[in-house]
Amino acid sequence: MPDHSDLELQNLFAGLGFVTSSPEMLPVLARARKAAQVSDITVLIEGETGTGKQVIARAIHQLDQKRRGFPFITVHCSTITEALAESELFGHQRGAFSGAVSERKGLFQAANHGTLLLDDINDLPAPLQPKLLDVVQRGTVRPVGCDRETAVDVRIIAACNQPLEPLVREGRFRSDLYHRLNVVKLSLPPLRDRGSDLAQVMLALARRHSRIFTPIDSIEPALLALLVCQPFPGNVRELENTVQRMLFAKTGGTSLGVADWVNQTPPQAEAGETDALTEVAHVIWKVIDQLDMPYAQAFQEIEKRVLEAALNTQGSTRRQIAQRLHTSERTLYYKLRSHGLSSGA
Repeated sequence: MPDHSDLELQNLFAGLGFVTSSPEMLPVLARARKAAQVSDITVLIEGETGTGKQVIARAIHQLDQKRRGFPFITVHCSTITEALAESELFGHQRGAFSGAVSERKGLFQAANHGTLLLDDINDLPAPLQPKLLDVVQRGTVRPVGCDRETAVDVRIIAACNQPLEPLVREGRFRSDLYHRLNVVKLSLPPLRDRGSDLAQVMLALARRHSRIFTPIDSIEPALLALLVCQPFPGNVRELENTVQRMLFAKTGGTSLGVADWVNQTPPQAEAGETDALTEVAHVIWKVIDQLDMPYAQAFQEIEKRVLEAALNTQGSTRRQIAQRLHTSERTLYYKLRSHGLSSGA
């Protein structure tokens, strides 16, 4: 059971939008709070897409007494074009290039005294990496077409959806820039490794949409047992979409349950298929009843055996299996891996 200081830490970040009760997250939150207190330190946040990297970055900014009153600006490195990147980041002078009809401040200057989040830093074009390193080291920018440098006071937070160290070893990311960014590293675990967070996160997501849908006050244990077996490759973003679909399909009550999970997708089965599914359901129930098997364990075993049957279908590739299951190859891969099954071709 978490002590008073742990609860205080969880409540602090819940108020800033990051909901968790997972013991694995407590050291991460503690490091994030400490990083916020050291206003000039650079932070690197690693984690899969949808794990809350932007939320943690904004929380650090809001907890930073020196910078919280100044801008928090996000740069999406994966979408910024190489041709315009220098102008976007560092600004430009009038006439610096075709179309530069007026002087423009770059995002570093716009974030002056505040925080600049470099999201998906792993996708930053190689030609820009030494220029970014120079700004991080010296705290100055030179707008395109200008012969003067301008000092900037910006805290840099970098986020990446894949670890940078392997990219450094492969020569795809500069090692000196990596070490400059990696002063404080925060590694966010995926949702599938934070099963104890599901109920709390789902309630928070449901409340986020309470002005549109029926207010929800609880999550049924059977639904949690079912969802804890899901891989959620999209993490919290995928879970939020799932919650919204369940809220949309809901016809009554103030709790989310297995029926809402089933009803989130309109039934498309023909009458004969429905009868077959009913027979299968009766068989499964008899097995659960006779073996006194927990609900979650039973469905995990069923899923594993369905996947084994699909893999043993002669001539089927992983892509074909994913198509037959009406899911993505990535989701199928995570399901196979979670059951210790070969991913196939």
